[in-house]
Parts: sequence; structure tokens; C-alpha cells
Amino acid sequence: MAFKLHSFPDDVSLAKAAAAGWLDQLAARAKTAKANDAYCTALSGGRIARTFCSEIARQAANRRDLLNPVHFFWADERCVPPTDPESNYAIARQLLFEPLKIPEAQIHRLRGEENEALALADALKNITIWAGTEEGKGSPIFDMIFLGMGEDGHVASLFPGEPEKVMASPEFYRAVTAVKPPPRRLTLGYGAIVSALEVWVLVSGAGKQGALKESLLPAGKTPLARVLKQRQQTEIFSDIEA
Repeated sequence: MAFKLHSFPDDVSLAKAAAAGWLDQLAARAKTAKANDAYCTALSGGRIARTFCSEIARQAANRRDLLNPVHFFWADERCVPPTDPESNYAIARQLLFEPLKIPEAQIHRLRGEENEALALADALKNITIWAGTEEGKGSPIFDMIFLGMGEDGHVASLFPGEPEKVMASPEFYRAVTAVKPPPRRLTLGYGAIVSALEVWVLVSGAGKQGALKESLLPAGKTPLARVLKQRQQTEIFSDIEA
């Protein structure tokens, strides 16, 4: 299991470090990337997403040009309208996109309020247009995926208890029924997360210590553990003792 664990005293310190690290990466990339090269990142929801989005907006206020090549997608979304308080998109719109005036052309939300089959097809079409592809497979690859982790070790909307056949599904995005409300969600599959160039997991909040400890063990069975076992490197930012 190849991962690096970054520890912080609280959620604000965690979010500040993750936001600064990401913006510094974008600055380094800008020195070598072609002007029209898109950078595809997927955001998640959860409590830490609010602090993280706010930190990106604050730190990028004077570095706004770094986000010019960034196209925003989602690791998962609830099947609710984009104005619903449960919408992951709504968090990013309020705390990140509106403050930095991110153009709509760079925002590719998961349309959770639409027919699921059409929303999944639309999501795959959008990421395929902008992302690079995995050699030999043709599947799109994210440059960066930001994930949270729940009290049960779930990431995106990949929850414990799924049959192995379902977890091994090659679907890039798929619909799931979650064990917590709202139940119907759209999520990246394991394959899409594993193939991303970078995955940063932001783990914050009470009640998650046990799940994080298990996830970091070779014998761990949580969804996060499954991701860690299949990736060559994952960065974990946490304010929880593990």
C-alpha cells in the first residue's frame, strides 16, 4: 500500500495545506504545459469540502490564472437538483466558483436531478472530451481527484458491502443506492479513481478514527483501503490520529 499520510491539528490547517499544495502544483505545471492543455479534476462533497473550497478561493484570489486550464468534475453527486442543500455541486458553486468567477465552460456537473442513464452518459461524454486517456484502454484519466472519507470508510459514493462483481465493474460512472440519505447517487467507479494521475484524500471529523486505521492496513476492507491497495501512490491529509 503506497500512500503518504500528512497529519494536521485541525480541519482548517488540513484544508490550508491541501489548497496550497494543489495551487503550487498548478503553478509548476503552468511552466511546462501547453496553453490549451486542459487539467481535469474531480471534487467531492462532505464537511471538509466546504472548508477546502473556501481555502482554494481565498488562496487563489491573487493567483486566479492558475485555474484557467482547470476543468471541474465530480467524484460523486446526490440525485437532487443543483440548488438543493445536499448537492455537492452547490457547495463548490457557492464557495469556489462564484467567488473566483470560474467560467461555466469549465464546470461539468453531474446532473443528479435528471434521468440516471442520461446523466451518466452525459458525465462520461464530458470527461472524455477534456481528459487524456489511459494507454491501451481508451478510458479517460483525471489529473486529480479529491476525495473525502466517511465514518464507514466510504469514498465518493462507494460504500462498504457491495458485491465483488459490482466493485470490479468497469463502469467509469455508475448509479448507486447509498446507506445514508439521500439514497440515490451517481459516483465514479473504483477503476476511474485508481487510474487517476493523483488522488488526494481529505479525512476530517469525529467518528472516523477506526475507519481510517482499518483503511491503512494491508488487510483493510473499507472502500478507501481498496483504493489504496490498487494505486501506486495516494496522498492522505488528516486531522485524525491514525
